[in-house]
Amino acid sequence: MTTRQGTGYPLRDIPGGVWALGFVSLLMDVSSEMIHALLPIYLVTVLGTSALTVGVIEGIAEATAAIIRVYSGALSDRLGNRKVLAAVGYGLAAFTKPVFPLAPTAAWLIAARFVDRVGKGIRGAPRDALIADLSPEHLRGASFGLRQSLDTVGAFLGPLLAIALMWVTANNFTAVFWVAVAPAFLALGLIVFAVKEPKRRAGRRSVRSPLSFEELGRLGAAYWIVVAVATAFTLARFSEAFLLLRAQSVGLPVVLVPAVMVLMNIVYSLVAYPAGVISDRFDRISVLIVGILFLIAADLVLAFAAGVGAVALGVVLWGLHMGLTQSLLATLVADCAPAELRGTAFGMFNLFTGLALLAASLIAGALWDAFGPLGTFLAGAGFTGLAALGLLAIRHRIARAPPA
Repeated sequence: MTTRQGTGYPLRDIPGGVWALGFVSLLMDVSSEMIHALLPIYLVTVLGTSALTVGVIEGIAEATAAIIRVYSGALSDRLGNRKVLAAVGYGLAAFTKPVFPLAPTAAWLIAARFVDRVGKGIRGAPRDALIADLSPEHLRGASFGLRQSLDTVGAFLGPLLAIALMWVTANNFTAVFWVAVAPAFLALGLIVFAVKEPKRRAGRRSVRSPLSFEELGRLGAAYWIVVAVATAFTLARFSEAFLLLRAQSVGLPVVLVPAVMVLMNIVYSLVAYPAGVISDRFDRISVLIVGILFLIAADLVLAFAAGVGAVALGVVLWGLHMGLTQSLLATLVADCAPAELRGTAFGMFNLFTGLALLAASLIAGALWDAFGPLGTFLAGAGFTGLAALGLLAIRHRIARAPPA
């Protein structure tokens, strides 16, 4: 992964299929974030659950998605078809959205969140592998960055709509949840009709048992180093649900709590595409290290924040770190994995990082209940520092790895 040469990557050079998948992600995130921006507060303030319960729900939901990604990614490699599985995942998420406004108890919400994440798990690895298949190598970082930017635009439009609807409906959670159903079905229609599977390249090896030890060994040492780094990093980055709880803890009114996700995702969306372009031209690992340093800064600011302004600064720093890291980790996977095993590669990557997120969310919830936000965010800064030291120690092994 050496320095890449180029004069710039105009948006028009990115394939149309990548654009379409980006807008699919945008619409689904509008739907999901309208719900998820309010769900932690709804669970804690309306249904009376604890912060630890919020951590358990978030962690289990994301870990479930990660486990399913392994099998959906491997299946996409075996079938040689990624679009169908991605569409099934988006369809399942769309059809579970009406459960949120209909749910009478926390158990129903947990079940709906769980099934929604099953859909995310089915679509995640095939979609990422499809982006890698569609993208020219010299535009790979830009393509993943663009999809992430569009996805994140949806992630801040969703909370923004939630704020407006909460104001119009006098904090009617159910009404907001109903409005969120529509964009989910628009996303399903877009992937079905606007995304085309690329033709399989001549000479590409067929894979019958993607999860066998032999095939996993073909992923290569550089790939597994990337997975190890990403797993350690994810242990330091718990669910963004705790950003919402932190904002409420300094006195932000409930109707404005979704603004936290709006602010974070605006920064995230503005940074992700330029970060991908820079990583195509220079060094992905250096960009990743800068992003990790921003997470340490965010954790420290949020740990000692005494007012809304300080929390806002911490959220901006969190958004910077997300924009500089998330699409780059996916790009590194695509760089290292053989083309015929990309689905499996993304699936295994998401399995390990998803299990790490489960552990991180459980730890964060327990620390919040025991020590409050100070303990939660200081622990996050400590874990992030350890992850940064580990990455610095092995960065040259990744940089010397040949392209897949």
